[in-house]
Amino acid sequence: MTRAPDAVRDRIEQELTGPLGALGLDVEAIEVTPAGKYRVLRIAVDGDEGISLDAISDATRAVTETLDASDVMGELPYTLEVTSRGVDRPLTLPRHWRRNADRLVKVSLVEGGPHSEVTGRIKRADESSAVLDVDGTERELNYDDVATALVQIEFDRKEKT
Repeated sequence: MTRAPDAVRDRIEQELTGPLGALGLDVEAIEVTPAGKYRVLRIAVDGDEGISLDAISDATRAVTETLDASDVMGELPYTLEVTSRGVDRPLTLPRHWRRNADRLVKVSLVEGGPHSEVTGRIKRADESSAVLDVDGTERELNYDDVATALVQIEFDRKEKT
């Protein structure tokens, strides 16, 4: 997938941060892909309350109004896709950890060795670290020690009552 140059992505994000922030949403990713004579602009958003279809609809309207009033996309036509962050994206920011509280994550640590991978449920997270429940034991991980972290999809999880 071809990405827009960093300067273009940064400018698009700068244009959208305010209007989406007013909706309680953050810009998580921006991709511009050539598609023949057109381009596809994909914008992933997320919020503390999760993301609903209504929130996607509101975000799409805000993005459309903002980009229509701006010259950031130039004269070439484009198709806009506004979507949620999705569970397949790595946890890279403290807000990602916080928003995935109680979810199972698989973490690869920067340091190698026999304990370089940890799988646990996020108990809590702050600006510098997250606490995981790893087989009944709490383990604090500083974000600086995390190489990658991915939410694990659980099809058969029994909800606690």
